[in-house]
Amino acid sequence: MSTTPRIAIVGAGLGGLVCARVLQRHGVPVTVLEQEADPRSRAQGGTLDIHEDTGQVALRAAGLFDRFLALSRPESQEWRLYDRHATLIRHDRADEGDLSRPEIDRGQLRTLLLDSLAPGTVRWGHSVRAATPLPNGAARLHHHDRTTEDFDLVVGADGAWSRVRPALSDARPAYAGVTMVETHFDDVDRRHPGIAHLVGRGTMSAKAGRRSLVMQRNSNGHVRVYVTFRGPQDWHAGLDLADTDAVRARLLAQYQGWHESLLEILRDNEGGFLNRPMFVLPVPHTWQRVPGVTLLGDAAHLMPPVGVGANLALLDGAELAQAVIGHPTVDAALDAYEGVMLPRAADQAKTARQLLTTLMPDTDSDEAAFPDTLWPTDTLPDSRPVHSG
Repeated sequence: MSTTPRIAIVGAGLGGLVCARVLQRHGVPVTVLEQEADPRSRAQGGTLDIHEDTGQVALRAAGLFDRFLALSRPESQEWRLYDRHATLIRHDRADEGDLSRPEIDRGQLRTLLLDSLAPGTVRWGHSVRAATPLPNGAARLHHHDRTTEDFDLVVGADGAWSRVRPALSDARPAYAGVTMVETHFDDVDRRHPGIAHLVGRGTMSAKAGRRSLVMQRNSNGHVRVYVTFRGPQDWHAGLDLADTDAVRARLLAQYQGWHESLLEILRDNEGGFLNRPMFVLPVPHTWQRVPGVTLLGDAAHLMPPVGVGANLALLDGAELAQAVIGHPTVDAALDAYEGVMLPRAADQAKTARQLLTTLMPDTDSDEAAFPDTLWPTDTLPDSRPVHSG
């Protein structure tokens, strides 16, 4: 780029951070604005499988691939699928040395990216109200303290409820018809051996019709649980979500008739339950070019969480930074970036929507589905029960 642009990234998630890292690696200064008070102000979510054709490409561009591999868990590429009777009907494992989708805790990956940035890059506790384009091709950020700052490029990397998105689009996330209720187990191998046996080294899903129980093994013996079901967003009407016993009773009623070993996921979990209704943006979500403003990750293409969102955010961030570095003006960079990102996001969002329908059909049929798009395999093992008794 012929002159050094003033760049602000709103949001210190994975996509925004990798964008900042690639820019700094090429000598381009950048400011990241994050409303969280500090890096430890909230839990960062579960485990991520980082794909070789998307997320890993971004980490290579950031010069962090080897450090990522040192933290990742290739053995956690394992998938197990059960029916509601706790019969194992599919078990997929990666070959020895396969690094196509190694897992890493989201918090570990975020810390890796944060530690790679120059000190002071992230302004913590800095909340943005809006972004507006200016006649000269720049953009103005409106902060919550009523101050403003002008930048040559504002990047909305601020997730599902982006404050930057309205500068480009009127689209708002809509409920996808599916809710996840999150809980967890700690020290699972010692304290909950039955749960450890069900989840194995990676991810398990027990499903029947419009309901499933999903568990993912994280590092240090931590397992995250996602009680996932299709239904109204107000499924908890009349229920105090802070009343753990009441929520547990409501969920157990929904899974009546499932095998006892699976119901233990709901009975023995630790801590409370977190309600996480699933929201998505329209497909395709696009906009007319606006000088000085763009989006990446969930701010641009919020879609069902079926394994591509974080990877696309990472790839978006790296490609946007490379476009800025490789083009003479911000306008030219955005033309190049959005020309690739928007059609790719539309294709991926269509696929994710179809996959969600397959995994969470609006039916009570017991037929379990585990599409090959999640983990390609040529052979299936014999079905066999894994519960005792």
